[in-house]
Formats: sequence, C-alpha cells, structure tokens
Amino acid sequence: MHILSNGGTPHAQCGACKLDGEAPFPFTMAFQPIVHASGVFAHEALVRGPAGESAGSVLGQVNDSNRYAFDQACRVKAIEMSARLSPDAPQRVSINFMPGAVYRPETCIRKTLETATRMDVALSNIIFEVTEGEQVGNRDHLVTIFREYQKHGLQTAIDDFGAGYAGLGLLAEFQPDIVKLDMALVRDLDHRPASRAIVRAVVSLCQELGIRLIAEGIESPGELVALQDLGVELFQGYLFAKPRFEAFADPALPGLFRTRQFAAYGANAERTVPRTL
Repeated sequence: MHILSNGGTPHAQCGACKLDGEAPFPFTMAFQPIVHASGVFAHEALVRGPAGESAGSVLGQVNDSNRYAFDQACRVKAIEMSARLSPDAPQRVSINFMPGAVYRPETCIRKTLETATRMDVALSNIIFEVTEGEQVGNRDHLVTIFREYQKHGLQTAIDDFGAGYAGLGLLAEFQPDIVKLDMALVRDLDHRPASRAIVRAVVSLCQELGIRLIAEGIESPGELVALQDLGVELFQGYLFAKPRFEAFADPALPGLFRTRQFAAYGANAERTVPRTL
C-alpha cells in the first residue's frame, strides 16, 4: 500500500527505460500475508530500508529522475525474493506499482516478464496493485496499463478502495481481478452500522462484477467476524501477522475462522458463512 506518484502525465517516449532492473539506491522488502479461512492467499511485498528502515524512508528518496528505475527494481526484487523464499511451494506475490513510472505499458512490462521467466514464477501468481487515488487524474493511462497486464495473465488490484473519489467510475470502465477495501472502512466495523452498510454494498458490487475483495488493516477479532458476516473471504492485517523483514510471515489464523460465531452488532446483520476458496 506504499505508493509514490509524480502526479503528472506519463512520458510520451521511453527514452528513460533501462531493462537492467538495477536499484537507484539500496532497499529490500518485507512481506505481509493475505489470508483466507484455510491458509495464505498471497503475500504483499512492502519496501523497507536495507536495515529494516520504514517504507517512508525509502520512498522519500524517490524523485523524477529515479522513479522509473525504482519501480522496475521493486518488481524485480519482489519477484526474486518471493521465489527464493518458497522455492518448493510457489506463492502469489502482490506488488505495488507507480503508474507515473510506466511510460509505455507494453515496453515497461518486459523486465517483469523476463524476471518471472528467470525465476520460474507463474504470471498468474503476480498481482500488481495501485492505490485508488493514483488513477484520479490519469484513469485512461491506468486502464491501459491494467489491460496490458491482464493480457499477459498478470493479476490486477486496486488498493485502498473507498478512500478516493474515482473508484466507482474506474470500475465502470475496467474491472480488476481484486479490490482491496480501505482500512478506514474496516476500523471498528463491528461498532459502526454506517460502515457495515457501505461494506455490504461493496461486497455485493464485487460479487456482481466477479471481483475478489480483500479487507485490509484488520486488527481485532470483532472486525474479522463482522467482515465474515458480510461475506468477505480474504483478509490482511496485524490480527494475522505484521510484515516480516525479508521473509514470509507465518500468520495466526484465529479460531473464529473455523466456527459459526458471529459478532453481536445488530439483529439485522447478515449471517454468511465464508465459502471455501
């Protein structure tokens, strides 16, 4: 969910493209699992400094002159590290990307494809996600990128859905594989009827459009059970595991996943038992 954008239009030409994937400065990755009732669905790659420094300390070094190189290096590092961390049991990896660093989607994707081939990673196991706010001023460019990625069999995702202003308009034009519900809608969901009504509507919308929905930022069992009641099946947050530096975290799967317990937050709440994924 860590994104930095130049806020401008993509370059008209690809003169800046260098397909070596070299990082403009040192950084590494931490990984946080995305889970369902029976295990791990994917791991999100999150940038960190080489000694575990925060994402902000890394992203603060990104500027117009190195944005493309950094974006390409993030893709390479995330794919390489995830493949090496689980060589015998391939895992999905979710990678944040910068639309403003993608000048021509058909060209800028080449290093990703080369790295996936070299590391023997199935393209269907790679998810590219972007925050909802990223596409507000550049929706056509983002849709072009997403369509190019889907053409190659890569998964696409909108992060922080519900935090920006153009999410519904984008979904009318393009349906990604995954939508990640903004954590502001998740926070204290078991005590906030208005948030539950909104989440219920988003669940219905995603089901209608054939989009997987992930709820992120889950910190309490009450939030988890409320989300399960509303039909959400994929989850991410500190309740399960914090990001683990240069490793895959082993998530704690609460017993609530395996029972028919439900949060007592209203007599009219839906009672939906999650389906098996």
